[in-house]
Amino acid sequence: MYKIAFLPGDGIGIEVGNSAIKVAKVVAEHFNTELLITEKLIGGCSYDEFGTPLTDETLQACYDSDAVFFGAVGGTKWETLPHHLKPEAALLKLRKALGLFANIRPAKIYKPLIDSSSLKEEILEDVDFIVLRELTGGIYFGEPRGYDDEKGFNTMIYKKEEVKRIAKVAFQLALERNKKVVSVDKANVLEVSQFWRNVVINVHKNFEDVKLTHMYVDNAAMQIVRNPKQFDVVLTSNLFGDILSDIAGMITGSLGMLPSASLGTKYSLYEPVHGSAPDIAGKNIANPLASISSVAMMFNYSFQMKKASELIETAINKTLSEGYRTKDIFSDGCKLVSTTEMTEIVIKKFKEVFHEQGLGVFTL
Repeated sequence: MYKIAFLPGDGIGIEVGNSAIKVAKVVAEHFNTELLITEKLIGGCSYDEFGTPLTDETLQACYDSDAVFFGAVGGTKWETLPHHLKPEAALLKLRKALGLFANIRPAKIYKPLIDSSSLKEEILEDVDFIVLRELTGGIYFGEPRGYDDEKGFNTMIYKKEEVKRIAKVAFQLALERNKKVVSVDKANVLEVSQFWRNVVINVHKNFEDVKLTHMYVDNAAMQIVRNPKQFDVVLTSNLFGDILSDIAGMITGSLGMLPSASLGTKYSLYEPVHGSAPDIAGKNIANPLASISSVAMMFNYSFQMKKASELIETAINKTLSEGYRTKDIFSDGCKLVSTTEMTEIVIKKFKEVFHEQGLGVFTL
């Protein structure tokens, strides 16, 4: 049995989160695994109910879990709140409290969606890389920070141990993939980036089977849309990783296709990369595939159920191959479906591939 803290949050986080949990339950059932799911408020809805975007009770539920599944937070109604009360502050606090220092964001092309991106087909074919973002350090957490009428300031700081542990994760991931790591920094301008580069080089001495190269962040942004096939594991800091992983959304054609995993020494959190999209919330048109793919990552990284993870991804591919699309990835000749319809189709395809591979008997 695995315990999941489910934090759907605000906006479409509720819809795509429910889709993800529904898929997770079906997958667990087929692999004779029990999921104990505890749902809690976070973000704007938590502020409305309790006056804080993250309560101690919600945080404790996360501590008590084997994995956290998060939807999205934020919306225009909370934009004027002080920084520490904004819905987004809850996620930053959660990452820090759980020690989620390694954010894994896959950027791969689903072949049926190769024409959904604005990039040319020959550039996108066979693209499959990971942006590994350091998540609990850097400028988002550095002190001092603030602003007044005359100036604004933030501090970008990294400690040696913070860089070492994320670099180790990068090299370990690369060993399971194509054995290439590109460390992205701005060492020609920023001292903190030169420090980052020095530490990464030192850690690399223990991973000589992996090829290490370095790239400035401005060049990396250009190369991701110019020649993404060159990348395998992209290792970078909190700020740069935030930007580069969203640029990688160009590859899939929609942020609605980008999953993520945030891992720490003890805890883990899974979430789609997209935001709460309040303009489409409640309309049943949001794309649930990033959330469902995040479930695949959860089964892989937290539950060590690699086969279950692979079958979820296969089900997504089969669904897309048969032309089913939500509004954000729709094109002529495809079948437009709702959030709930897309979820049910993926579940059906999962059951089909489960049966095709002789893993068990089920009822469609």
